[in-house]
Amino acid sequence: METQIHFLTALSFIDGQLDELEEEFGDLPIRVAKIESKLEKQIKLVEETKRILDDVRKFTTDSKATLIELKDKEEKLAKKQFNVRNNKEFDAITKEIDHVKKEHSRILDELRTVGVKEENLKVMLETQKNDADETDAELVEAQKEYDEIASDTNDEVKLLKVKRKEIEAKIDKKYIEEYKRIRTQMNDAVVQVRRNSCSGCFNSVPPQIIVEIRNNLDTAYHCEACGRILSPEEISVTNEDLGL
Repeated sequence: METQIHFLTALSFIDGQLDELEEEFGDLPIRVAKIESKLEKQIKLVEETKRILDDVRKFTTDSKATLIELKDKEEKLAKKQFNVRNNKEFDAITKEIDHVKKEHSRILDELRTVGVKEENLKVMLETQKNDADETDAELVEAQKEYDEIASDTNDEVKLLKVKRKEIEAKIDKKYIEEYKRIRTQMNDAVVQVRRNSCSGCFNSVPPQIIVEIRNNLDTAYHCEACGRILSPEEISVTNEDLGL
């Protein structure tokens, strides 16, 4: 007989199997997600260190070119000193040479500091790359484990989901909403009445309610204690019933 309670019971039965299949993954999906997040952060860190290292190397290249220009300028000024006509011109050139020398000295000092920074960055980058490689290897292993479990359950999950969709389409929308709401709190949203009690929370169900549940199979009745949808004991579902 196709009634709302039959369909709700079947839906709960299928979801129970899907829950069990999902449990086979354990904390693996969460672990994979955490490793992916960790790897993403490490890759960004590597990229940022590479960018800084590139900036340092560019500064080094530019500074060395500037040093050559300053040395060339100093030599030209020194030659120019021999052709001055008075002390004023000589003093002006001397002052300019001193400025060039100071600038040359300043850049050399910066290059020494930057050289140390570059070496530190290279070591840091190598460490970051190694960390990222280790995390990537960890992710490969975790993903492999996930895929192995998924390959074993994938066909079964697909079949169950197809059947679930068929059954859900036959259930009144208001009951689907109730069912989903209960599932947010308890996995077994639909339970049987056994020995005059809710088999979900084991609280007693009034005899009159039990009679109504059996006589009105297109109406969803709820346990007054836990809120689960109640199904008569005689209604049960198997894979064979569902054609699975």
